[in-house]
Order: sequence, then structure tokens, then C-alpha cells
Amino acid sequence: MSLAALEARLSAYKRLWRRAFVKGPLTRFVFEFIAFGIKQGWACLFGALMLLLLLGSFLVYPADAPLARYDFITVCALAIQIAMLGLKLETWEEAGVILAFHLVGTVMELYKTHMGSWIYPEASVLRIGDVPLFSGFMYACVGSYIARVWRLFHFEFDRFPPLWAQGLLALGVYINFFTHHFMLDVRWGLFFVSALLYLPCVIWFRPDQARRCMPLGIGLFLVALFIWFAENIATYANAWRYPGQDQTWHWVSLNKLGAWYLLMIISFVLVAAIHDTRLRLSLKTRHNDKRRQP
Repeated sequence: MSLAALEARLSAYKRLWRRAFVKGPLTRFVFEFIAFGIKQGWACLFGALMLLLLLGSFLVYPADAPLARYDFITVCALAIQIAMLGLKLETWEEAGVILAFHLVGTVMELYKTHMGSWIYPEASVLRIGDVPLFSGFMYACVGSYIARVWRLFHFEFDRFPPLWAQGLLALGVYINFFTHHFMLDVRWGLFFVSALLYLPCVIWFRPDQARRCMPLGIGLFLVALFIWFAENIATYANAWRYPGQDQTWHWVSLNKLGAWYLLMIISFVLVAAIHDTRLRLSLKTRHNDKRRQP
């Protein structure tokens, strides 16, 4: 379903809603809340399908199947990505961001598993070193969500930080994920810089017709919180395990919430770069059109 089709369907539901209930502030609020949930669910499509795949295969996939569970997950994840492109649920530009974040995540996975930060306990053939290939799709879920939610909610910003500053922050985040094992961990400094950049920024979004706003920093934190909940489900499904989870599963440390917040910044900056390029091209086209007018 395209963005236009989704919004047309929401408009139809809205007309039915208003016929069924008395029109008023409460009716508008309830429908807007429902529309917000529908759009968020649609933006999470790739991530939700991956989470269902991880959990479902953990519960019912045969242990003696000729294809290892991790390899089955990889094949299904690739099929989901191809289907989303084929059905035009994602644009090719968004797919480019997702691929970039996929590669960034895979490189980090290779390093982190080597350092013992986490392990993939099951055997597989489709892997690089200790890292099964489906792991990159977990990062792609984050990139897919940010790209889709930006488009579905028609994001606009006040006091949007300069893209070069966000790029430097994202680079610092990525480097620190590698260097903190043998150098000073500067994540608290990165948190501070991200607060300086993002808390003054206000994000405007449109669940239905009215535009709503919130501080961008809070929005990023809420997304990281839901990713942390998803990570708990994934580790329960034995997709990967942290030290201490190998014998008995337990909730993932809240420290990982901060890690996901920082890692998500990389994906956000990649998507922001695409939209900045689109804006520049749009402004350039308008400028050229005006110059051609007699």
C-alpha cells in the first residue's frame, strides 16, 4: 500500500467514524490516536515482520531441518526486503539508506562478536566469521523504520541541526563503538552533544490532518526505547545472546538502551542526508524554472 493509498483509506475510515459517533473534540482525538497507531505500525512493517520471524522460528522451526534456522531467517529476511521494494512499500532511495546501515551494522557485528560483546549461539552456513548474515537485517529494520516514518508523518523541523554537525556526531558514535574497548569510552560526551543538537529542535508530524510537535530528542529516545523492548524479544528467541544470557535468559541491560539511542543517530543522519539532498534539488529546480519564465 502506497502512502497516498494509506491516507485515502484513513480518510474513508474517518468519514465512517464521524457518522458513527457525534463529531467533537473527543471523537477527533480518538481517531487521531488510532491513525497515529496505524501509521506507526505501517512504518514498523519490516521490523515487525523480522521480529515475528525470529520469535516464530524459535518456537516452531524443526531442530532437525536441513536448513539451519539462522539461514532460514536470512533467506526470509531477504525475501521480505525484495517484496517491500517490489510492492513499492519502500523507495529505492530508502533501500539505499537501509543497505548502508546494513553494511555499517555488519562491520560492527564482526568486531563486536570478536571482542565477545555478544554471540550467535546457533550454527549456520550463511555467515561471515561468527556473524550470520541475518544480523545486518536487524540494523536494516531501524533504517527502514526511520525512512518510512519520516515519509508517512510528513516530518518538518524547527531549528534542525546543521547536517555537518549531525554527521560528525554520527561518525563519533560509530568510532566509539569500536574504540571504547581499548580507549576512553566517550559515550556520555556523545549523549551531551546529541542533547545540544536535538533537544532545541522541534519535530512536526501529522498523524491525521492536524500538525503536532515534540522535541526531537525525546522522539529519538522513545524510538530507542521500543528498539530495546524488541531486542529483549529477539534475545529471548535466541537470535543472539549477551554474556550472562547463555544459561538463563534475562532482560537486556538498560545500558543497551543508550547504545541503541546512539546507534539510531547514525540511521537518522543517513535519512536526513537523503531528505536534505531532495530539498536542495527541489529548490534548484524551482530556481531554474523561475529563471526560464519570461
